[in-house]
Amino acid sequence: MVLFRQELGDVLRDARRSQGRTLRQVSSDARVSLGYLSEIERGQKEASSELLHSVTDALGLPLSFVLREVSDRIAVAEGVAVPDTVPAELTDEPLVGAH
Repeated sequence: MVLFRQELGDVLRDARRSQGRTLRQVSSDARVSLGYLSEIERGQKEASSELLHSVTDALGLPLSFVLREVSDRIAVAEGVAVPDTVPAELTDEPLVGAH
C-alpha cells in the first residue's frame, strides 16, 4: 500500500539533500523541531498544512511542486499514467472560482 506520508517524506528529504542542506538547517529555517521534521521525512508522522507550508518555504519550493511530485510518485506506484497536459475535454470548462 502506498502511503501519502511516506511519499511526502521522501520528496522532502530528496529536496533537502539535493540542496546539500542538513535536517538541522531546514528545521531551524522552518521553525519545526528537528525530531518532528525527521519523523516527517521518514514517513512516520503526518504533516499539517501549516507545517508543510513552513518546510516547503524553508526549502524555497512551491507547495504545488512538492504535491505534484508526491502525486506523480503515487501514480507510478499505482501504475497510473499521468498525462503531461490537460485533456482537451477539460480545457473548455471554467476554472472553479474563476470570474
